[in-house]
Amino acid sequence: MTKRVIVTGGSGLAGKWVVEDLVAHGYEVLNVDRVPMAKATARTLITDITDAGQVFNALASTTTAKEFDDDIEPKPIDAIVHFAAIPRILVTTDNEVFRINVMGTYNILDAASKLGIRKVIVASSETTYGVVFAHRHRDPVYFPLDEDYPVDPMDSYATSKVINEVTAKAFHARTGADIYCFRIGNVLDPVDYQKFPAWLENPALRKRIAWSYIDGRDLATAARLAIEKDGLGFQVMNVAADDVSSDLPTAELLKRFYPDVPLKKPLGESETLLSNDKLKRLLGWQQAYKWREQTAR
Repeated sequence: MTKRVIVTGGSGLAGKWVVEDLVAHGYEVLNVDRVPMAKATARTLITDITDAGQVFNALASTTTAKEFDDDIEPKPIDAIVHFAAIPRILVTTDNEVFRINVMGTYNILDAASKLGIRKVIVASSETTYGVVFAHRHRDPVYFPLDEDYPVDPMDSYATSKVINEVTAKAFHARTGADIYCFRIGNVLDPVDYQKFPAWLENPALRKRIAWSYIDGRDLATAARLAIEKDGLGFQVMNVAADDVSSDLPTAELLKRFYPDVPLKKPLGESETLLSNDKLKRLLGWQQAYKWREQTAR
């Protein structure tokens, strides 16, 4: 039986890979975004996620590809992957980042609950740990950053993501639906591997993100696995590669840039500082795209 998924933000850097992966695996996908996809892998329904009426209408819409298909009656939606958001600070005013991200997520979860959609994957962020967009250098409480960390950001973007996690937990308590929040590391497109020579030459460039990365295709796999894994309730999971995006050993990076931060556990030679242990344990996710292999091509 065909599974129907709505992806919000499917026209964006991360969302396009989710749409492509789901379509390749036989899902019927509707993209909900402000602009069409550059590559029309799925139909796009132009929607303002800050408008509750538009969101409710979008989530109740048909996922069929064409208006002249034999059957265009709306069918039940199996899952939502909610990636639509203002993606970072400094692209619009702080209050707009906060408003769009918080209200957009609330509207998605509210409409999903009222329409009986029992699975929502929400894009959170590594910025919730409070290091990435801090006003100046800020040591975390410990490394590696994991889902038990006492998140305490100061910026509008990361704060919006923390609130979205709280909102997701509230809707799970209300409905019992599976709602999984992904704290996503720095998402890379294949073309971004061309940037590695400059990144390797100056490791300080990626200090704020603790040298995290995740190939968009690996993120898409995680989203699909989350759709296919039922019964986890409310969960927060980091989504990051197994290794740091530096040719320096992890211990050397810590010694040079974070010498006073305690370690919660011993780390491997190039092990990530954004722990993905929970993602692998709960979803069985495995990394397929490593920067060393991609830059060697």
